[in-house]
Parts: sequence; C-alpha cells; structure tokens
Amino acid sequence: MADLLDRWRAAARGAGASPEPDTTRAGEQLIVRWREPHRHYHTLAHLTAVLDVVDQHADLAARADLVRLAAWFHDAVYDPRAAGDANERDSAALAESVLTGLGVPAPTVTEVRRLVLLTAGHTVAPGDRDGALLCDADLAVLAAPPARYEGYAAAIRREYAHVPEPAFRAGRAAVLTGLLALPALFRSPPLASRWEEPARDNVRRELTALTGEPENAG
Repeated sequence: MADLLDRWRAAARGAGASPEPDTTRAGEQLIVRWREPHRHYHTLAHLTAVLDVVDQHADLAARADLVRLAAWFHDAVYDPRAAGDANERDSAALAESVLTGLGVPAPTVTEVRRLVLLTAGHTVAPGDRDGALLCDADLAVLAAPPARYEGYAAAIRREYAHVPEPAFRAGRAAVLTGLLALPALFRSPPLASRWEEPARDNVRRELTALTGEPENAG
C-alpha cells in the first residue's frame, strides 16, 4: 500500500492539500473503502489501473493531479444495491468533504467533484480534457483482451450476486446498450484510436451472450 499512498499524497499536494499527517490519514481511509469485502471489480486493482492510465497519459490533461484525485474518489462509495447515480453522488460528496478538510482550495474541490460526477454517465463535453481522460481511464477495461474482459464481466456479476439472474441480465443489458449508444466510448484521440473498436467488440459480445440477440449499435 505504500506506493498507492505515495501516489495519493503526491496528487493531494499537487492540488494544494495541507501537509502531513492529515493527508496520509485520508489516503489510508480511502484505501479501506476500496478494500471493502463486497467489492469484486471496484477494488484497489481497478483504482490502480485507472491511476496508471492517467499517469501514462497525463499530458492529455489540463490538471492531471485533479484527475488523479477524481480517480481516487470516483468509486470510493460503492454499494451495488444503491439506485441510479447514488454511488457517484455520494462519492462526489465524500470528495468535497475530505478535500475541503485537507485545505484544498474551493475551486479545485468543485472541479474534482464535477469530475467524479462525470463517471455516472461518462458523457463528456467537447474540450473537457480532464473529464475525457478520467472517463477514458475508467472505461479502459472495456478494451481489454477478451479473456480479461470476461473476468471483468464475471466480477461485476459477483458484485450483484443479490440480483436474480433474469433481472441482472436485463439491467446489465441496459447498461451495455447505453454504452454502445454513446457517440464514442473514448474521447482522447490517442486512446480512442486504439481502444474504441476492441471495446465495442467486447461490449457487443457480452450483450449478445446476455440477450441471445446480435447487437449492431455503434
């Protein structure tokens, strides 16, 4: 966990957070959240993967440290039983509370909160470089090799083990159909050129497995 804490502290400092030890304590508390036992996909591995994409493509962002902080908070509250965008709204509220407590300037807090909320629908306005990078990093798993994608889909099913199979299939199919309906899954040109086609192939394949019907969207 030391490496993750170092990454948290660096991003927090870059955003204007107060000195230690409060920043370290906040990072430790976030890690506890990401390690909750009901998580199977939305885990520290997902957080690390998102941060890795942001770090590798930080030049695409206007303020990369804010994107990193939004990555830390974007699934910090995760309850598979929550309705609608409740998790994203609660995660955004947590970001606002924690970052304000760490002395991060109010405009920066507002921006991190905005970025977290974008991950509810992954709809990004043209020219929003930070929003594009965060959402692209969050959805990067969609473009994974098929075997890894199938592992991701299986982990999502485990998170929703409380949902009966017919209801899960219907709900998951709706999510996938919504993704395919987006004008683009990825907005940052260097990432879109590599990831868009394999991601749509993966999503269509899962949707077909769920519904038994070919999906031609996108």
